[in-house]
Amino acid sequence: MKRVTWKTVTTEAKLLLIGIPVLLWTLIPIYHMVLFAISPRDQATSGRLWPKNPTLDNFAFVFGQKHFYLEHFWTQLGNSLIIAVTVGALTLGISTAAAFAISRLKVRGGRTVMNLALFTYFIPAAFLAVPMYKTMGNYGLLNSQWALILAMVTIASPYCIWVLKQASDKLPFELDEAARMDGATALQLFRLVYLPLMVPSLVAVGTYALLLAWNEYLYAFLLLSNDTSVTLAVALGNFLSADDSPWELLMTTGLIYAMPPAAIYYTFKRYMVSGLTAGAVKS
Repeated sequence: MKRVTWKTVTTEAKLLLIGIPVLLWTLIPIYHMVLFAISPRDQATSGRLWPKNPTLDNFAFVFGQKHFYLEHFWTQLGNSLIIAVTVGALTLGISTAAAFAISRLKVRGGRTVMNLALFTYFIPAAFLAVPMYKTMGNYGLLNSQWALILAMVTIASPYCIWVLKQASDKLPFELDEAARMDGATALQLFRLVYLPLMVPSLVAVGTYALLLAWNEYLYAFLLLSNDTSVTLAVALGNFLSADDSPWELLMTTGLIYAMPPAAIYYTFKRYMVSGLTAGAVKS
């Protein structure tokens, strides 16, 4: 018993020695964002662990668009939201239909197409940015939000199809056979059997695609250039172009921008964990 207890203690101690530094490494940047966000301009770079006179005036500046870098704040935040939601919805629709066709309908050549799509991940997304820019230019989509939407759907779909296909394979085929014996068509099988059982994985891949588009910077920077069409992630880069950047406003805006994805992730965390492991459905 002593040996087992000692082993347990040493194991937990090792986990703590690893976990505490990782936790601190994760929280320190967030702490500095909060620190800058509640600091007056003259105290933002003072080096203090806590501002002498904490204030929420920076949030009022951002929400009120009272700085020339923030004159389109609400428009750009709306752009980010529209693009992220559209990418999530389109990716979910495409990947759900594709996974159903490959896994349940056994469409000929479907697995080959899926594997070829996954093969594109061997090429870093940054390397595809210039070809994507050229392609969107050829179709006259540059500086259109549809350019970014289509680019992000293209990037997100292969992985989402693979996840949904793996989750779909876990469903018992007896359900399909029973539905067909009752006269169900492929569309009814998709709507009445497949979708209800795939909810955890559908939420997971939809959330993944939404957050991927929300956090995207490179493609948004290349494909969008108008101040009223760019996302807030790109607009934040404007703060770094000045010699004397208002760091307190930059961090405040960044903190605001980070809140929606954090809320979405923690709301659907249960589905994310179960869905992305592709084994959420019990037979």
